[in-house]
Amino acid sequence: MPDPHTPSCAKRIRERAAAADWPLARTAAAITGCCAVTRLRAHRLARGWSLRETVDAYRLMTRDLPRAARVDQDQLRIWETCPDRRPRAATIDLLCRLYRTNATELGLTGDYADTTTGTGTGGESVRVPGGGLEPALPPPGPAAAPPAGDPLDALLDRARRGVDRTLAQGTVSQTQLDLLDERLLDLRHTYLVTPPAAMLGQLLPELDEVRTLAAERQPATVQMRLSEMTALLATLTADALMRLGRLRQARAWFATARAAADDSTHTELRARVRAQAAMLPYYYGPLTSAAALAREARVLSRHRPTATGAFAAAAEARALARQGDADGTQHAIRTAQDAFDRCHHGDENDAFAFPRRRLLLYLSGALTYLGHTRRAREIQQEALTLYTDHRGIDPALLHLEQAICLARDHHLDEACRLAAATYLRQPAEQRTPLLGARAHDVLDAIPAAMRTARPARELGEVLALPAGAR
Repeated sequence: MPDPHTPSCAKRIRERAAAADWPLARTAAAITGCCAVTRLRAHRLARGWSLRETVDAYRLMTRDLPRAARVDQDQLRIWETCPDRRPRAATIDLLCRLYRTNATELGLTGDYADTTTGTGTGGESVRVPGGGLEPALPPPGPAAAPPAGDPLDALLDRARRGVDRTLAQGTVSQTQLDLLDERLLDLRHTYLVTPPAAMLGQLLPELDEVRTLAAERQPATVQMRLSEMTALLATLTADALMRLGRLRQARAWFATARAAADDSTHTELRARVRAQAAMLPYYYGPLTSAAALAREARVLSRHRPTATGAFAAAAEARALARQGDADGTQHAIRTAQDAFDRCHHGDENDAFAFPRRRLLLYLSGALTYLGHTRRAREIQQEALTLYTDHRGIDPALLHLEQAICLARDHHLDEACRLAAATYLRQPAEQRTPLLGARAHDVLDAIPAAMRTARPARELGEVLALPAGAR
């Protein structure tokens, strides 16, 4: 297929179509035939819509359909340019509704009907999508023998047959990939409310299955999709290990997640994995690595406002705050809020979404370490109202940051009581080393001269209890 033409070519066809009052289907067919693009893309270009305008129209159309697939610009671009990457049947139906056409017109269904103009075995023509005719393939016949005594021809044919066999050895069907995607989405929802040790038991079998499929030769588009799945599963695994305090393994798994994301070439995913990886050095050091990873994620997201861009800027803000960079923190906070206000936030029950409650959690950390305790407490209170029914670790982290603010304001008794109650209130399986490390941050926030006082000693004794003790 020749290289696709520039959008200006489609624009000229639209202008000619408008002057001649063509129906949209004819305009799309003309763009397909002239510009060497898929029919799905041609229908968008026939309307003069950008990717963003199309996604916005889709979201508006499906806003009252809770089970409608989420579509972003990257996903639509993949469907438009990679014939092997098709939406699911329900999504194809929605795209047909959006473009007011049928699946055949969008090139999203198979059609093997005989469209020849005659019934002979040779010389007839076949109608092609652009509306013209091209010669049909000749009937199969005996292959021509290579010239005698020409070993290069035989070598070339043998090499080509070997390559063809390799290309045919892909073992993953579209249905398998869709089922893997569905299971991964379930894990992303489960992750928010499942203790990390139990979560690892669910993640590792899925990782092993994806790894087995990726180890075999697959078509490039399938391999990229498997790399995306590997990156997501490895990130969740690394995060669970981080919460369990298994730092060496967490660092190794975050590195694996970054390698898989880079292999996928999916820019949004590459940024997201780096923003998630910044959490490890934020909690356990070094803070310079946390700021660097978050900044790298923000730069990858800089060309358009996304939830990942807001997440990366917020992660950078709280890392810079702990380093004492007040100006850098304020700039990062403004960047995070601006990106958040202009982006689609995703399903708030997805571990890879960035809803408002998580933005507030990160802003709480930034403001707490800037010493803006009054504003931090306002943010914490608002965030906790959004976490009312949430059973994960985030509400506990917010309460501990409330305690840090109290300690910084010299309210020693209140700070220690709140930290101890927050730590003991967690089920044993959620009372992880990460939570303990954040509770110790409350002790670190107490002025040195007050750390030998009774409330501080009692908090230290609580944190020294075995994980299962009350």
